[in-house]
Amino acid sequence: QVQLVESGGGLVQAGGSLRLSCTSSGRTLSWHAMAWFRQTQGKEREFVAAISRSGGTTSYADSVKGRFTISRDNAKNTVYPQMNSLKPEDTAVYYCSARFRGGEEVVLRKVYEYDYWGQGTQVTVSS
Repeated sequence: QVQLVESGGGLVQAGGSLRLSCTSSGRTLSWHAMAWFRQTQGKEREFVAAISRSGGTTSYADSVKGRFTISRDNAKNTVYPQMNSLKPEDTAVYYCSARFRGGEEVVLRKVYEYDYWGQGTQVTVSS
């Protein structure tokens, strides 16, 4: 079964930067899209960013546009969200997800469109 392993979470000051990573393994069929969502206590899981396998299609939530950049390394089956100019409101548990259905350039923004999830990693931005 597919496993997603996340890393890079932690504590950072407002205005600082952080890079997360998510690596998929355990399945020979290549993923078509990978995405990051975030969630805080009592709230629904919120879309952050997504990327197609080719890297040619990306999508960002309005709240992170201009600050976050998502990229991928297909040789490593890894996706990297580069998070710059972090704000306290970015504090959340961040979840990696992968989609194995659909075409390579399909990039979606809903939780139910993704097939596998990582365990989540805490990102805390201090004031």
